[in-house]
Amino acid sequence: MSTMVMTGGTSGFGATAAGRLIRGGARLILGARRPDGDSIPLDLTGLASVRAFATSVRERLGGTPVDALVLNAGLIRPDAGGRSADGFETTFAVNHLAHYLLVRLLLPTLADGAIVVLTTSGTHDPATGAGLTPPRHADADLLAHPDRDPGRDPRPRKAGEHAYTASKLCAVLTARVLSGRGVTAVAYDPGQVFGTGLAKDLAFPLRVAWSVLGTPVPRWVVSRFNPHLNSRAAAGNALADLALGLARPPAGRSYAALRRGRLTWPDPSEPARDGRLAQALWDDSAKLAGLA
Repeated sequence: MSTMVMTGGTSGFGATAAGRLIRGGARLILGARRPDGDSIPLDLTGLASVRAFATSVRERLGGTPVDALVLNAGLIRPDAGGRSADGFETTFAVNHLAHYLLVRLLLPTLADGAIVVLTTSGTHDPATGAGLTPPRHADADLLAHPDRDPGRDPRPRKAGEHAYTASKLCAVLTARVLSGRGVTAVAYDPGQVFGTGLAKDLAFPLRVAWSVLGTPVPRWVVSRFNPHLNSRAAAGNALADLALGLARPPAGRSYAALRRGRLTWPDPSEPARDGRLAQALWDDSAKLAGLA
C-alpha cells in the first residue's frame, strides 16, 4: 500500500485525484482547512499550522515512509494587499512558502525515490499568452513583502496577478531543486480548469463566471479552440497519474503541462530553468520560513 500526503484534495480536480488515489488502495493523508473524516487540520495562511500539520502527519505515520507528496492547494486574489498570519503577502504565502515549508519538514519521511508533485500554472511563462501579468522575478523577500518591490504595478488587479504568476514560477523552481535531492519532483501545470475553488477570493461576478465555465466541455471543443482548457476529470486524473508514478518525467525534465487532456513535458519559462535562481529562492524561502 502506498502512503501519500496531499493538500488541495477536497475540491476541484484535486478531489478527483484524491478519490482515485483512495480507490486505488493508497493510504492518503489529507490536509484541509475544514477537516472531515480522516483529514488533518491545515491552514496554509499560517506557518504554525503547517508545522502542526507536519507533526500530526509524522505521528500518524509512525515511521511509515511517504511514497508521494502532492502539493495541490492554491489561490488567486484580486490584489496583493492580503497578508498571512506571519505578515507575508497571502498568495505567495499559500501557494509557495507554506508548501515549501511542508516539503522541508517532511523530507526526512519520504521514501527512497518518492514522488513530489507541486501544482503550478502555465501563467508562469509569458509564452503561453495566458493574459495574466507575467512574473518579473522570483525574489522571495519582495514577493513576501511586495510593498518593498520597486517595480510593483500600483494597480491592485495587476499586482494580484503578478503575485499569482510569480508564486507559480516559484513552484517550478522548487521542483527543480528537489529533483537534485533524491526524489522525483514534478511541477504540474493542469492548464485552464474552470469550476475549481481557485477563484474563491475573487469578486462575485468572476466567481460566478468561473463556476459556470466549469460545466463539462466536449473534447472536440477543447482540442479545436483552446489546447490549454481541460476538464476537472482530465486534470485530476493526470495529477493522480503523476502521484502514482504512472506518468514519469523524461530524463532531465521536471515540468509537466496538460494540453488537450494529455501530459506533455515542455520547457518551462527561461527563468524557471535557471539553477542559480532556483537555489536562491530555496535559500531565501528557508529564512522566511524560519529554517536554519
